Amino acid sequence: MDVVGNFITILRNASGARRAECCAQWSMLREGIVKILKNNGYVKDFSVEKSENGHAVLRVQMKYVNGIPAITEIGRIGSPGCRRYASKKKIPSIVGGIGECILSTSSGVLSGKDAKNLGLGGELMCYVL
Repeated sequence: MDVVGNFITILRNASGARRAECCAQWSMLREGIVKILKNNGYVKDFSVEKSENGHAVLRVQMKYVNGIPAITEIGRIGSPGCRRYASKKKIPSIVGGIGECILSTSSGVLSGKDAKNLGLGGELMCYVL
């Protein structure tokens, strides 16, 4: 099961359907991704809550600017069967630096810019515009 791919699809579908918020099962990886999205202004806010059956749920409030979704495009880089890795010098810039790529590094989930500044490489997980 592709945890990152499923979460990206949830965000993409919520953004396309103009939903105010969306929910996904909580994981540290998903929380790390949504923290980066919040810090870069792609989502309004997020919270971790308990569901009725006791499982943790990640609730994400989507962001819209004049009715247009802040997330215009989000996609997976690589897959569980073919993971893509990048060294600190080969972290891609998305659309000339307008977008953001998200990496899983030894220091946790980081944006591409933060990973470059810290001199870290890692697994390329997704990109967002």
